[in-house]
Amino acid sequence: MFSAAVDTALVCAVAVITLAVVGFLGFRLSRSYRDLGSDADRATYATLHTATLASEHLREGLTPAGATRAARHLRGLLRCDVLIISDDTAVLAREGARGDHPDLMPLVTQVLATGRTQIVRRQRLDALGVAEPGELVLSPIRVGKHVVGTVGAFTRHVDAGLVRATTELAGWVSTQVGLAELDSSRRLLAEAEVRALRAQISPHFIYNSLNAIASFITTDPQRARELVVEFADFTRYSFRRHGEFTTVAEELRSIDRYLLLERARFGDRLRVRLEIGPEVLSTVIPFLSLQPLVENAVRHGLESKDGTGNITITAHDAGAFAEVTVEDDGVGIDPEHLRSVLAGHTEDIHVGLRNVDARLRQVYGDEHGLVIDTAPGAGTLITLRVPKSQPGHRA
Repeated sequence: MFSAAVDTALVCAVAVITLAVVGFLGFRLSRSYRDLGSDADRATYATLHTATLASEHLREGLTPAGATRAARHLRGLLRCDVLIISDDTAVLAREGARGDHPDLMPLVTQVLATGRTQIVRRQRLDALGVAEPGELVLSPIRVGKHVVGTVGAFTRHVDAGLVRATTELAGWVSTQVGLAELDSSRRLLAEAEVRALRAQISPHFIYNSLNAIASFITTDPQRARELVVEFADFTRYSFRRHGEFTTVAEELRSIDRYLLLERARFGDRLRVRLEIGPEVLSTVIPFLSLQPLVENAVRHGLESKDGTGNITITAHDAGAFAEVTVEDDGVGIDPEHLRSVLAGHTEDIHVGLRNVDARLRQVYGDEHGLVIDTAPGAGTLITLRVPKSQPGHRA
């Protein structure tokens, strides 16, 4: 009897505590909502929150999947019966629509052609067999000077307020699509710059490497076979088709193959010293960002120099950054000429340096461009610093 009374008391206590916690959480939530201020403040917050949710789905531009997901959020902003989003070839999303619908592209095409918002009244919709209730307003999505799609809203009666709201929403979508195309353009530019580096590698280095390999075929066949394998591994890495990023370790492994092939040509004239901290080997860096620096040291630092040439490659921890240096004791570069090359004002043999410098600035910001100390007859020291933590980049 006593045990049953205790159990009952415990159950009641748990229930009271649960109700208190729920009440407290409800109070905090309602309090936080009231803290937003007036009804206008709350409406502004709701609009911005909805826009933020929708923008996540437009990062890749106007795609069927992205437009469909974004439309689920954007329809509420216009308070319309049906929201449609199209590109310049098809209607990508119909949020709120029921059942099958006829092709709306004849209406969309007119907006694409004129670049102006259009109102489609009920009579014309009936003529096209559109079963959606009411009327339609269609506004253009623009990127630059081009109309790339439309945003449309079905409602029982289109008034001036809905026309303005739809036009503004189409303008907002235009901005998101423009940003997506800018990101795409940057990726294409990065790929083009990598292709340019590959093109720079291929004529000079491949020709010299094959000549060096050929010179060993009769005198040292085993060495020739080893060099062929190293040459194949180097070119396989340099001309790979996937990934904008690699690691310091992978880039250094490719550099080791490159230098092995160059030693076959230069012999004892080329001396290389490495000082590599193991803690930075996994750091992510843009693909082909170190090899061109070493190739610059060999081609432009040592080829024109009499006697032995020395190259020192270091990689070490520098706090939040990984720092890599490539130093040679070659003929050096005139600083004014180098500045002109890096600014893109002069095309010459140092274009690889400009390419790497531009990609580093594009990925990490202007403060992370190459730092180059050089002078005629004084050799060249190139320093590269990249963040060790790069959550958005994968090798």
